[in-house]
Amino acid sequence: MSLLSLFPIFSSNPTILHSPLHTVAQTRTKTSRFVALSTHSNAKILKPNRKSRYGQQLSLYDDSEEEEEEEEEEDGDDVEKDDWLVDDDDDFAEVKEYDVNGKSNRSQKGVNTKQGSQRSPVTGRSIGSFKYGGSLRTAEEQLDVRNRRNIVGKSITSNPYRNSYNTKEVNSFDGREKHMTKSSMENRYQWLSEEIELDEKWLPLLDYLSTFGFKESHFVQMYERHMPSLQINVCSAQERLEYLLSVGVKQRDVRRIILRQPQILEYTVENNLKSHVAFLMNLGIPSTRIGQIIVVAPSLFSYSVEKSLKPTVRYLVEEVGINEKSIGKVVQLSPQILVQRIDISWNTRYLFLSKELGAPRDSIVKMVTKHPQLLHYSIDDGLLPRINFLRSIGMHNSEILKVLTSLTQVLSLSLEDNLKPKYSYLVNELRNEVKSLTKYPMYLSLSLDQRIRPRHRFLVSLKKAPKGPFPLSSLVPTDESFCQQWAGTSVDKYLAFRQRLLLKDFANKYEK
Repeated sequence: MSLLSLFPIFSSNPTILHSPLHTVAQTRTKTSRFVALSTHSNAKILKPNRKSRYGQQLSLYDDSEEEEEEEEEEDGDDVEKDDWLVDDDDDFAEVKEYDVNGKSNRSQKGVNTKQGSQRSPVTGRSIGSFKYGGSLRTAEEQLDVRNRRNIVGKSITSNPYRNSYNTKEVNSFDGREKHMTKSSMENRYQWLSEEIELDEKWLPLLDYLSTFGFKESHFVQMYERHMPSLQINVCSAQERLEYLLSVGVKQRDVRRIILRQPQILEYTVENNLKSHVAFLMNLGIPSTRIGQIIVVAPSLFSYSVEKSLKPTVRYLVEEVGINEKSIGKVVQLSPQILVQRIDISWNTRYLFLSKELGAPRDSIVKMVTKHPQLLHYSIDDGLLPRINFLRSIGMHNSEILKVLTSLTQVLSLSLEDNLKPKYSYLVNELRNEVKSLTKYPMYLSLSLDQRIRPRHRFLVSLKKAPKGPFPLSSLVPTDESFCQQWAGTSVDKYLAFRQRLLLKDFANKYEK
């Protein structure tokens, strides 16, 4: 089945409400703060002027720095945290409707939606009804069949809350919980009761969330972001979180998801969570990656599948020109693309790259397909400085375009900590000219400490480094291929040399 058949057909209905994606933001703000991310991670999205429902200023970011869990990457790729600040000028698609406990609720911005009429959040044109045919039902049924045993098993054996509490006691809220005095409640969550108006009816939920690593300070964050999430029945919350665990969300990530999107505790499994998961699977995203996408962009559950997510995908295919077979890959690389004001993001960067580099449309489409994070990056603070750097080292626009089309993630690398040191090593140590980068742009994505310097110095120590420019092709293959083709030695010998070199470099930096 063609992917386009999964998305609504546009029709003309002048009575439909205009989508926020079709309206260009009137006020644009600038910021100079930088965020350090992994080169291959999805960039964070700034959401300026975020406030709690009580008017208190909240973090600009979806997730706080203390909640970030950094994972070590293998050498070969650049493991430095080099993503620069993303563009806060790009607004997000406004939340249309979401289902809470079986009831349809409008977003906080008060979007006036009418039953039976829809408007595309990308183009502003009205869209007709959408039918998955059997695909959506099939996806949901597959999830049910695959996960039913997992959900039951987790509810009995692996959930620490159920090990310490009886389901009947939770539902009826009787026993000592029912008669708990205010004094005992304050002793249990003493600091929390001083910070917020703590209701004793929330305690079962707080106890359950504590099994995922929640602390009292986290409950304050939830209270400030979305207080109603603390009023959810513990059994309902447990059902929803167990479903997320069953589709691949790791237990260690549950806290991060809820802190970023507390409303998830309110979204019903049948009317919200399953439909969004089925939508992702119908894009061709493997079931093994669903959990990762939810962790990166939990806010997608607050966007209507019919009125926002599907039209966004249709825009990427029909307007941007991304091959429909590549949509699943694009979403995996940057899940935020589903909730971004994609028309503004695409048009501004398309016009910039066309004017600045003379880039043809197909080259820009290739860039977005390979590295969709490009649509999040700031033009003034990110794209332009990196293009100007490549110009400063002697590259022409045609050469820059060739490098960026081949390796678009160059635009995500830090100038001071990554691009400049690698260029300096290329010229001064490897004795290469800048034009070699057009043939081997991969050089810029390799780690200087873990890949480039160790291999260069290893061949020098073996007296096997060729005279003249050092061959950049020796930096590309795996360690096994490098040792076999270039060093003529064992991998263990090379790895031992690299380890000594890293320790020596670390010691020198420490002495400084």
